[in-house]
Amino acid sequence: MALTPSTGQALLAAHLELWHITLAFVKSMALNSALDLRIADAIQHHGGAATLDQIATKAAVHPSKFPCLRRLMRVLAATGVFGTQQAPPGGSSGEPLLYTLTPTSGLLVGSRNLAPITALMLHPAVVSYFSELGGWLRRELPDPCAFKLRNGHAFWELGGRDPAFNKLVNDAMVSDSEFLMGIAVEECGEVFRGVSSLIDVAGGLGAAAFAIAKAFPHVKCSVLDVARVVAEAPSDTGVQYVVGDMFESVPPATAILLKWVLHDWGDEECIKTLKNCREAIPPRDGGGKVIIIDIVVGTAQSSDMKHKEMHAVSDLFIMFASGIERDEQEWKKIFLEAGFSSYKITPALGVRSIIELATLAFVKSDPWRSSCRSALDVRIATAIQHHGGGATLDQKPPRLYAYMVQAFRD
Repeated sequence: MALTPSTGQALLAAHLELWHITLAFVKSMALNSALDLRIADAIQHHGGAATLDQIATKAAVHPSKFPCLRRLMRVLAATGVFGTQQAPPGGSSGEPLLYTLTPTSGLLVGSRNLAPITALMLHPAVVSYFSELGGWLRRELPDPCAFKLRNGHAFWELGGRDPAFNKLVNDAMVSDSEFLMGIAVEECGEVFRGVSSLIDVAGGLGAAAFAIAKAFPHVKCSVLDVARVVAEAPSDTGVQYVVGDMFESVPPATAILLKWVLHDWGDEECIKTLKNCREAIPPRDGGGKVIIIDIVVGTAQSSDMKHKEMHAVSDLFIMFASGIERDEQEWKKIFLEAGFSSYKITPALGVRSIIELATLAFVKSDPWRSSCRSALDVRIATAIQHHGGGATLDQKPPRLYAYMVQAFRD
C-alpha cells in the first residue's frame, strides 16, 4: 500500500522523535565531556567568549583532536549549553565563531557552581546502572537494587568504601545546597522566621545549615550525620556537627530540616525518620516545625512540560539509590503515619518544593502520649485535619473524641 505524502511525513516526524529520544544520552555525555575538559571555565577565562583554539589550549586538547572538539562544541551549542556569536572581523585566530556562556553553563563556573552535582549525576557508577534496569525489573523482590548489581555495592555503601566517590558525593551535596539555599533564604525566608534552633538532618558538610545561619544569625544551626561525614566537616562554618543516625533519634530543636533526603528512602524509613523528628520539636504553638525540601510530583509548576518531564525523569533516576519521588497524596500518607497533624506545600524552588510539617500542642504535652502513639499515626491526625488542623482535648470535637477513645482502647 502506497503511503500518502501526509502519512509519510507523519512517519518521518515520528522517526525523528524516536531518534531524538534514543540519542538523548549523547547530550548528557557531551556535557560530561565539557565538565572533564572544564570548557565553561576556559570560556570564562577569556572573558565569557572564546574561540575554539582558545578553548582547546586551555583544556589541553591535543591538536590532532581539534576537529573532534569542534563537533563536541557544535552539540553543546545546539543543545543550549553554550552559545555562539560571530567573531569580530580581523581577529588573529581566523576562527569565525566565538563560544559563549549561557545561563545554563553559567551554573558551571564561579565559586559556587553546580559542576560537582552535575558530575555526580553523570558518574559512570550512576549512569551505568540503567543498562541493568530491564533485567532487574524481571526479577522478584526482594532483590539487590540495580545499582548494586552493577557496582557491587549500594549507592551509600559505595560512598563508605571509595574515598574518591565519597568526596564526589559530599562535594555534590555542598554545591546543590549552596545554590538552592541561597535562593531559599532570600525568596522563602519566612519559613525560617521564628526559629531559634535548627537541626539539618543528614546535612552532610553543612552547606545548607551554614546558609541559614548566615541569613539568620540568631538561629543556632547544627548538622546531624554519620561519623564518616562529620569527620570531614569544615571547622570554620560556625555550625555544630553531631554524629548520629536519623533512624535512631534526632537532637531537639525548634525546627528540623530535611533537604533532599527523604526521596532517597522508602516509606518505612521516611516514617521512622519523621517520627524521630516529631519527637525532637515543640508543638506548633511553640514554633516547632519540620521543613522538607524535595520534589512533590504534580505541583502547580508541573503543568509546565519541562517540570512535568523532570518530575517523571527524577522519579526513575532516583531508583539508583532505591529512592522515590512522591506526589502530594503519597507524602500525606507518610506525614499522617508519622503523627503530624498538618502540612503546607510551597512549590517555590523550581522542580522542588518546601513542605512544612507541624504537630498540635496536646500531642506533645499529654502525659498519655506514649499510650496512644500508634493510633495517633493515622486516625487522630486525620480527625485533627477534619477540624482544620487545630483541636484540643478540652474542645472534644465529636470525631476527634471518638478517635481518641478508640486509640486508648487499642
